[in-house]
Amino acid sequence: MNLEKTDFNNTTSSVGLYFIVYSDRAEDEVVDPKKYLEESCKPKCVKPLLEYQACVKRIQGDDSGHKHCTGQYFDYWHCIDKCVAPKLFAKLK
Repeated sequence: MNLEKTDFNNTTSSVGLYFIVYSDRAEDEVVDPKKYLEESCKPKCVKPLLEYQACVKRIQGDDSGHKHCTGQYFDYWHCIDKCVAPKLFAKLK
């Protein structure tokens, strides 16, 4: 069993904060379910993805730097986040 002690000194007083982390197996590590939920939601957001890809293709030859696809990019991730949120928050304790 590994024992790790970390000291975080408070600069305004002489009190030190100590956090002790115990870990005896690597497979007990917590896995963030968000990335897996995002992957499962991507097929539901095909339309915003295609709009983003069309925009990227449309502005590919722009040398001025004024054209961008930020709106379409955010629309795509908004769709994914809207799908992920209820599933993710249902898993929180």
